[in-house]
Amino acid sequence: MEQLTAGHGALTAMRTGRGRDLVLFHPLFADRTVFDPLLPLLADHFRVTLFNLPGFHDSEPAMLPLMDAYLARLEDGYQEFDIAPDAVLLGAGFGGLLALAFALDHPERVGKLIVSGTTARLGDDDRARLPQLAEAVAAAKVDPVADQLAERLYSSSFRAKGDVTETCRRTLLAIDPKAMGAACKVLEEADLTPLLGRLDVPTLVVAGADDAMVPAAAQKVLAGQIAGGSYHAIDSSGHFPMLEQPQAFRAAIARFVGL
Repeated sequence: MEQLTAGHGALTAMRTGRGRDLVLFHPLFADRTVFDPLLPLLADHFRVTLFNLPGFHDSEPAMLPLMDAYLARLEDGYQEFDIAPDAVLLGAGFGGLLALAFALDHPERVGKLIVSGTTARLGDDDRARLPQLAEAVAAAKVDPVADQLAERLYSSSFRAKGDVTETCRRTLLAIDPKAMGAACKVLEEADLTPLLGRLDVPTLVVAGADDAMVPAAAQKVLAGQIAGGSYHAIDSSGHFPMLEQPQAFRAAIARFVGL
């Protein structure tokens, strides 16, 4: 894998494969390795660039807790990493929200858009939890939060395979506390719903059928709010279908992109 930097080191990424550009924005509650099971299935068809969001893997935290600050950083990456205009952009969770916002601001840079585990606006209950989450990370007291997240992020069958609570715990402790606070603030305030009508990029929403964090029904609503948007649910999968069911996720990408 090739390591990339942009913005004088402010943004980092990894790259593998060859072919059409595929850009990946990872979730808030997982780093870029959530896509690892998918990479061997894609590298023969795509030049895959995995962005490290601000605060992850040496990417500096965003200076301000604003969506525009994130988008400016991602735009720097697109330019300096020489991403082609017909690139496929795939974002999951918080990365999916950023991907939606990026495609709205820069439709000329996105050939096709795929989002997963994403809505245009978080529900009120989830928004209310965000300050507590940011405080837990800032205080490095994440054990209770990690346990709750594991229940919501992963399907019961996947939880039975390993200690996903420990995975959540390590992820929360690894992210820069300032970055977590900024991301939570963006999630708390973001509402892209009024803008979706002008999204002029072919879009696929891929949901885990058992997603307890962002229910599949809410993701289906998102697809319906986008002109020409399409929806696909993956069985036996929670919030991270690319991790739990990589073959099925790859098949959804292939159908949408036309491999």
